[in-house]
Amino acid sequence: MPLTPLGPGVWPQEVPKHLDYPQRTLYDNLRLSAQRRPAHPMLRFYGGMLDYATGHQHVLELAAYLQQRCGIKQGDRVLLCVQNSPQFVLGYYAILRADAVVVPINPMLLADELRHVVEDSGAKLGIVAQDLLQNITSTQLEDVVVVTYSDYVGEASHSAAQAPEAALAARLKSSQLPDSKQRFHFWMAAVGLHLTPEPALAKPSDHALLPYSSGTTGKPKGCVHPHSTFMATTVMASVWNPTLGDETVVLASLPMFHVTGMQAGMNGPIYGGHTAVVMLRWDRAGGAAIIAQDRVTTWTCITTMAVDFLSQPGIEEVDLSSLKRIGGGGAPMPAAVAEKLKTLTGLDYIEGYGLTETAAPSHMNPVHRPKKQCAGVPTPDADSRIIDPETLQQLGPNQQGEIITCGPQVFYGYWNNPEATEKAFITLEGKRFFRTGDLGYYDDEGYFFITDRLKRMINAAGFKVWPAEIESMMYAHPAIQEACVIAALDERRGETVKAVVIKRANAQEVSADDIMAWCREHMAAYKVPRIVEFASSLPRSGAGKVLWRVLQEQENTKSRLS
Repeated sequence: MPLTPLGPGVWPQEVPKHLDYPQRTLYDNLRLSAQRRPAHPMLRFYGGMLDYATGHQHVLELAAYLQQRCGIKQGDRVLLCVQNSPQFVLGYYAILRADAVVVPINPMLLADELRHVVEDSGAKLGIVAQDLLQNITSTQLEDVVVVTYSDYVGEASHSAAQAPEAALAARLKSSQLPDSKQRFHFWMAAVGLHLTPEPALAKPSDHALLPYSSGTTGKPKGCVHPHSTFMATTVMASVWNPTLGDETVVLASLPMFHVTGMQAGMNGPIYGGHTAVVMLRWDRAGGAAIIAQDRVTTWTCITTMAVDFLSQPGIEEVDLSSLKRIGGGGAPMPAAVAEKLKTLTGLDYIEGYGLTETAAPSHMNPVHRPKKQCAGVPTPDADSRIIDPETLQQLGPNQQGEIITCGPQVFYGYWNNPEATEKAFITLEGKRFFRTGDLGYYDDEGYFFITDRLKRMINAAGFKVWPAEIESMMYAHPAIQEACVIAALDERRGETVKAVVIKRANAQEVSADDIMAWCREHMAAYKVPRIVEFASSLPRSGAGKVLWRVLQEQENTKSRLS
């Protein structure tokens, strides 16, 4: 079967189907942007500003310190456990300039979880934020470069948007060091030595990133990425977005340890020589103020962030006119939310799809012809198909199966886990395809749609129910802010549909029966939730995704005990 065919007019005319990717490292992107735009703002952070020349110099000085004082050599893995900040960006590029491998860490991980990553990766050095040091004291890290966020905060915020809210103030300042066997080094002292790094040795094909993917079962697995895979999605995104230019300002609100935030809020802007306004963590009022006052042109966000943004009082009065593009992924954007966003900004939400294993996007919606709740079409040089997950036979248009993909952004495999790597790939027509574990289909025009994870399915009296579809429909209910759909045991049906719902603030009083009655009016009977439970919050990953498996396990435990 040939490549998935695209309908007429789907592919953007200005985008080549095959790209020439620069044969250089990710660090080289920073070096070249610093040469081209030395005085241009690279990062803004709570009243502080780093231009490209200064940012690049700090990267060189820190890289030299890692080599000469911490003994880092080519191929060594270095933990980066820092929230969104200039130190995340500079630390990331310094590790790469030292020819080492970045191991980006979710700052929400606790000691036991961090211990697994440290032991599995073999890291001996970490760059760690001061408020997170307690979580690494029991790991095998030998050296730790201590980050204090306030080192790059301005003396006075240039705008209210950049003034750290009270909840962040303590995290921006220094704190006492814990008792530990590790040797602590201090960021500003390291940079202040003004050391010069050894000549760069890394090649595009060399190991650069080791992000950990949660997967479906078991402990997280490290994804082996060379410079070239992240370069591929960086270049692709710059070509795909026609609104980018010299005055582009990016709101970096997604967590940078996650590949989407890493690419959209850091690697992409640095490749283009753009400005990134960095938020330590998401705050809807702060985000709105930054868009208005810093004249943000590009914002990549996830569904839950958009929902939160739209639900804040007075958002209609905020000047959002500078925005030229809003997009993201992580989960299909509900049509009702996308419509509200377009009413507010005049912009379509451009959805994409990708995984940690694919260095973020493998699919994007064409900007001129986006479809709602759609992953988009395969990006330049990517080849995606649909297969039957059991027989591995290829399927045609509108037939649901597992999405597989191959292209320049696909990772090499799982770190020190050949068995998992072998299971993750299949060979088709002489190509090595990654099995995403996501279920979906492509329509008659070649657009891909995600229906759910391979194992996230409810079998209700023989009917297959896909939770993501139900959740998306429930967003249109005026009283629902968020919903997570899981399976509940049912004596008659085997499994039935349960919805855990967060009600909108100031919404009219609504009962579980009211919601179920509304659902019966909007979806097939077998999809209607038979149980509706209200909650004040939903469990989330550090990247902001709803952890539906946590709710599912809680439901399973409840059923076992009843």
